[in-house]
Amino acid sequence: MIEQITSDHEEKMYRLAYILSLVTICYNIAEGLISVAFGYEDETLSLFGFGVDSFVEVFSGIGIWHMLRRLKQNGDERRDEFEKTALKITGTGFYILAAGLVVTSIFNLVTNQKPETTFWGIVISLISIVTMSVLIRYKLIAGRALNSAALIADANCTKTCLYLSIALLISSIGYEITGFGGIDSLGALAIAYFSFNEGKEAFEKVKSGKHCGCENEECEN
Repeated sequence: MIEQITSDHEEKMYRLAYILSLVTICYNIAEGLISVAFGYEDETLSLFGFGVDSFVEVFSGIGIWHMLRRLKQNGDERRDEFEKTALKITGTGFYILAAGLVVTSIFNLVTNQKPETTFWGIVISLISIVTMSVLIRYKLIAGRALNSAALIADANCTKTCLYLSIALLISSIGYEITGFGGIDSLGALAIAYFSFNEGKEAFEKVKSGKHCGCENEECEN
């Protein structure tokens, strides 16, 4: 009877983790489309970069979704070639995004480019902060219940998306209050910083084969 309860609980946690991975993928696609559209229309570099970052996160999410299916089948937390390829694509995407944002931010600062408005940056970042906070909480619940370093690492890496949202929120509010276009460029540079770190961690994970990262200490225990 105890074994049956344990098995049922494990199945429930895998189902939760699986649903969370699909929600993450779908949310990032929607967030990317909306952010890029409004960022382009309003000439808001930070929001545009935030949207592109969301698209890159989709590749990472697909890798996690694949990993969950494999974990449930054999419990082996070592990455397979599909996951390594997803990480390489993700890392490359983040590096390209970071470089593009740095160059464009400098150009905007020099030429004193200003967004038409950053209102949608405020709205989207607030929604993202709430969404990421919920995802982090329940990903940690599933990861700890399954004693999976890989799932715990994924939950902690979702915190980076939360930090990106906060950076977007601060820069968007800052511009609406001051009207200083440089604040939008500074927000884009902050997003570039986080993107570069995400790209670096993606390649480090491929090289080391470990799931630790994103300030994740628990996965070492």
